[in-house]
Amino acid sequence: MSRFWSPVVGTLSPYVPGEQPKLRNLVKLNTNEHPYGPSPRVLEAIRGACDDTLKLYPDPSSDSLRQAIADNCGVRPEQVFVGNGSDEVLAHVFLALLKHPRPLRFPDISYSFYPVYCGLYGIDHETVPLTDDFRIDPEDYLPGRNGPAGAIIFPNPNAPTGRALAVGDIERIAAGNPDAVVVVDEAYVDFGGESAIPLIARHDNVLVVQTLSKSRSLAGLRVGFAVGSRELIDGLERVKNSFNSYPIDRLASAGAIAALQDREYFERTRQAVIKTRQDMARGLGALGFDVLPSAANFVFARHPGHDAAALAAALRERGIIVRHFRQPRIEQFLRITVGTDEQTGLLLAALADILNAR
Repeated sequence: MSRFWSPVVGTLSPYVPGEQPKLRNLVKLNTNEHPYGPSPRVLEAIRGACDDTLKLYPDPSSDSLRQAIADNCGVRPEQVFVGNGSDEVLAHVFLALLKHPRPLRFPDISYSFYPVYCGLYGIDHETVPLTDDFRIDPEDYLPGRNGPAGAIIFPNPNAPTGRALAVGDIERIAAGNPDAVVVVDEAYVDFGGESAIPLIARHDNVLVVQTLSKSRSLAGLRVGFAVGSRELIDGLERVKNSFNSYPIDRLASAGAIAALQDREYFERTRQAVIKTRQDMARGLGALGFDVLPSAANFVFARHPGHDAAALAAALRERGIIVRHFRQPRIEQFLRITVGTDEQTGLLLAALADILNAR
């Protein structure tokens, strides 16, 4: 611990992102990046934005981008908040909307950045166990079972399990907690989930967070957004403008707008990922893996006869990296990103070789 640190720094347990190794010929299936590049219209738009206007600050309100998101989501621009990736959006959400006298609730197996934000901002929180088959039970988030919550957040589809919650169940949670913000983190929703954005018209306590990193192939551009009632968005704007008035640069805005407008490319590539995910799940099942139902661009699987850490290490020796979490309840699972058909073939062949050798 440095003598120059503020007191809070020593108490933090920072988020550990997926590894980004600099190795050649690597089959990289560990960070849920899209296997296909962004729309050609995105690259064209970014090139077009590389001009003399870069000497000027971007629009602090990101009006053009918010309009494009609103058009895509069927809401009004004033119901949209944008940020430098959904992680920044979530950071503002935690500070602006989730810090209350009663504890924040989220699943025990979920996005591991949530407890990090709680530590950073001093937010009291409770984790709610998933069911034995790794589902979110809506009843666990209703006041009758565990008492009233200060706020609620969960990914849908959940990460790292990939399981999705029906919108009807999300509405039960929102309706049952009218005085608590319910945040639905939809980073992976485009790969098979159902968005909760329509609930916003009926429940002013629902906030939906999405990202362009996954289904729009823009992890390197860093654009995320939230959609909710004007009251929630105004709270986020107050925090953002107390932190960074210009989170979206000119190139990111141009690329994001182009990605949102190219619906044909988005639909074609997401369907390709969905098909490959189904093929991967069948292939893993044929090798004896237990595979959870996934509505994301990854699968969560375990082999009853083989240690997950050993499998991950053996795959790495063959130039294939997947994500292994040393966490209670899921330490025998591997989270495997859906890659191309070729990458999936290499993965399944490598696993078959590993399993046959033991």
